[in-house]
Amino acid sequence: MTAVPPTRDDDAAPTERPDAHHPGDAEPPHGPAAGTVTVGGPVTRDVRDDADGLALGDPDRGLGDPDGDPGDPGDLDDLDDLDAAKEPEEPPLPTRERLLRTLLGADRLALGTTPRERLTGWLWPIAVTVVAGIARFWDLGRPHHLVFDETYYVKDAWSMITRGYEAQWSAEPNPAFEAGDASGLGTVASYVVHPPVGKWVIGLGMQLGGGPESSAAWRLSVAILGTLSVLMIARIARRLFASTALGVVAGVLLAVDGEAIVMSRISLLDPVLTFFVLAAFGALLLDREQARRRLAERAAVVIDAGQDLGWGPRLGWRWWRVAAAVLLGLAIGTKWSGIYFLAVFGLLTVAWDVTARRSVGVRHWVRAGVLRDGVVAGIVMVGLAAATYVASWWSWFTSTEAYNRQWAVLNPEQGVQWLPPALRSLWKYHQDMWGFHNGLETPHTYSAHPLGWIIQWRPTSFYYPTEVSGLTGQAAQDACGADSCSQAITALGNPVLWWCAAAAILVALVWLVRFRDWRAAAVLSGIAAGWLPWFLYAHRTIFTFYSIAFLPWVVLTLTYVLGLVIGPKDDLEDRQRRWAIASVGVLLALIVGVSVFFYPIWTAWVVPYDFWHSHMWLTRWV
Repeated sequence: MTAVPPTRDDDAAPTERPDAHHPGDAEPPHGPAAGTVTVGGPVTRDVRDDADGLALGDPDRGLGDPDGDPGDPGDLDDLDDLDAAKEPEEPPLPTRERLLRTLLGADRLALGTTPRERLTGWLWPIAVTVVAGIARFWDLGRPHHLVFDETYYVKDAWSMITRGYEAQWSAEPNPAFEAGDASGLGTVASYVVHPPVGKWVIGLGMQLGGGPESSAAWRLSVAILGTLSVLMIARIARRLFASTALGVVAGVLLAVDGEAIVMSRISLLDPVLTFFVLAAFGALLLDREQARRRLAERAAVVIDAGQDLGWGPRLGWRWWRVAAAVLLGLAIGTKWSGIYFLAVFGLLTVAWDVTARRSVGVRHWVRAGVLRDGVVAGIVMVGLAAATYVASWWSWFTSTEAYNRQWAVLNPEQGVQWLPPALRSLWKYHQDMWGFHNGLETPHTYSAHPLGWIIQWRPTSFYYPTEVSGLTGQAAQDACGADSCSQAITALGNPVLWWCAAAAILVALVWLVRFRDWRAAAVLSGIAAGWLPWFLYAHRTIFTFYSIAFLPWVVLTLTYVLGLVIGPKDDLEDRQRRWAIASVGVLLALIVGVSVFFYPIWTAWVVPYDFWHSHMWLTRWV
């Protein structure tokens, strides 16, 4: 079983060929350079740029090509025999169609063009999402206790719904709150260190689900978002890999992962952050396709008219990019770590634009892409994300009793003087929040260095009550049928999935560097944004469950490499391909089986102690 290297994609960035011909250039004195053909007007392209490739994941065409794009050396082993074969030449494609194939690939263009394919493209992801929903919603209220940091975010969320801001609670409010008594909520503002969006999301779920007396209502919003994330990743992977099958694989992996299940059943801010950044990534993927379709259509008009492309056509207002910017603003309004996703995704979308202009034949494609697309993208994405973030504080602005809301009035000579009082107060509040986050070094049993997150070296134990583990005698027998019992919620990702994904990251890095596969960059982008920045804060008290923010890209990376293993249909013998598909199937079955095994300790089942201990494969998991 061998991984098949992808062929060159249009998003690779080779140096410009000295013999490349551009619109508006004079024809070389002795005709086109050897190995080139002239198609659709004045653009001269290397014949390899227009050869058919194979899209990764198309069930009829095979797996392995980045876009199904033309321009794939691995599919052209017989180029030297082209003249000898003297096969009849097919009529040249219209310029628009040729550019679409170059920019998006034949298989991506064919995705969803038949009623059956469109139907299966939704039915299979929805089926996987239903399974994910069962895993997340089944007995969602168990345990009926505030778990880990739910003690902050759930009560703060209810305060947001009731007061419009985070207010202080009476001493030891949890027992009363868990009993449905929220009378301990006061009016004095509480100092909190995270923006409000995630708490509003949690609070709305509580309001819809029955209020503080229902522990299922505490977790309703994150369960919904966690389930929808499975549907999103299945659809995103389908578009990214031009394959419904690989989309379903990605959906299954996220549906059964332990960290994803736990974080969809415990009401923290991190699953809300994950939902928004994943949705933003999906919006940018749609923007990539829409922008390339526009570029192909508008560039074809210029080329067919015999005109110089110059910097290439303008692409107009890009609503999917606008949606991504708003979603990223909401992500930052949930946790500040969303800023890193804004930075990485912003660079990624500009890189897609730059390479698209190169692919249609723009001479100075870097300059054109940066100045024509990149500057606009920066203004739109950063500006809209910032505006969305500030707007997310609307309830703080309208609540005169919110924390630090009157700071500028009480300290008129301090702070940033050119800002209006309300913004000056907000800026001071943010300075205090930054100081807290950067200086948080309180020792914690389950704090974990980010280096170990990718292999789940030190997962976080959210819940292990002594009321259950301390049972003995008949009480233990009645509770779990053994002499001693355990009840646990451990935010441990499926170990087989994560360990395989850790290896897949190395493969994807090799494919990115060696073959410049745009899909490798895409699947690694979320890992870069969600994981690498935490190494700068390794001195802080941080936890492995923060990795939920980049888990979708861990899943996409593993899915990408599984596609490479299966390889293109036409590049493998039938027997080899059957073995590759069978091997991938066995791995998926193993991952699902491990998830079934671990599900009780992800969801607070009361089980015999020996059963719980049999899941502690590493001593660092205890």
